[in-house]
Amino acid sequence: MSKPTYTILQADGLYPDDVVEQDIFKPSEGQDYTIKYISGDLWPTGTPTSQPWSALDKNIRDQVDGIMVLKMPFTEADLEMFPKLKVILRMGVGYDRLDRVALANRGVTVCNVPDYGTCEVADHALALALSLRRGILLHHETQRATPPAAWMYIDTPLVQRIQTNTFGILGLGRIGTAAALRAKAFGWHVLFYDPYQPMGIDKAIGIERTRDIKELFRRSTTLSIHCPCTRETRNMVGYDLLSLLPRGAVFVNTGRGEIVDLDGVERCLKEGIISGAGLDVLPEEPIPEDNVHPLLQAYRRKEDWLKGRMVLTCHTAFYSPEGFVDIRVKSAQTMRDVLIDGLRTNVITPEME
Repeated sequence: MSKPTYTILQADGLYPDDVVEQDIFKPSEGQDYTIKYISGDLWPTGTPTSQPWSALDKNIRDQVDGIMVLKMPFTEADLEMFPKLKVILRMGVGYDRLDRVALANRGVTVCNVPDYGTCEVADHALALALSLRRGILLHHETQRATPPAAWMYIDTPLVQRIQTNTFGILGLGRIGTAAALRAKAFGWHVLFYDPYQPMGIDKAIGIERTRDIKELFRRSTTLSIHCPCTRETRNMVGYDLLSLLPRGAVFVNTGRGEIVDLDGVERCLKEGIISGAGLDVLPEEPIPEDNVHPLLQAYRRKEDWLKGRMVLTCHTAFYSPEGFVDIRVKSAQTMRDVLIDGLRTNVITPEME
């Protein structure tokens, strides 16, 4: 009987070698199989757009048992190009770019990596909130203006005493919890909304729970988004919710861009409901050159009404050199668990949001 061969594709082309993956995929004692690990180059780091899946040689596509992918979407049409595919793994938390219905219909197991970058994203969310709430970005911009602003404080609704205000969190998963603990340490009163978390989690970490999302927005002077993009949450946060925020609120999104309507953010900024916005994620990434949202155009043009009130980072809240290694290691470990060892590590079932 011939020993099995597993062909695993890392689609994007993220790493300069395969030393880490080969070490993780090698047979354990008592196992006998062959690994063929292929690093693609469909969307390597620093490349603004991707190549299609069809750019891979058909001989490779016909062999692939497992795919590890960071940025590439995967549709029903893409699935038709991989007749042997058994496992597809999103090298991150979110899996909304994978057509899970088509994958489930073909019996392909979907996995993610839910526990990488937790500290980095929570740190980033707090950094965005603090840099806005303490007026740091505003001073940064006005002190390098011509002429520079006067050497004194600026009277602005951005700046508030943290210890008498409320930090609201939409989505108390791993990252949301990490952000809650950080905000609590700074002295904010922390409030959250997450109908999927068990009762008592608020008591365990010493924060307040609300069962009403509208109450979360009404009471949060700083609000941070930490929920995944699902059928339920896509386009959930628009003007109707954002306008409930207390006047002068700070809004931060390091979750998913598709959750938040930029029209609502822009309108609330113009109306003074939101005094500052920190965005790491956008509804469409990278920003399309032929369809730049008016808010982003105003930000890029450094329009006066946005001075010091908005900061944009490039879906990089997850990143640190250590975090990038974590993605690599945890992705390979999960792929090995599921494809080779038959375990159910980080499996996303079709009914899961």
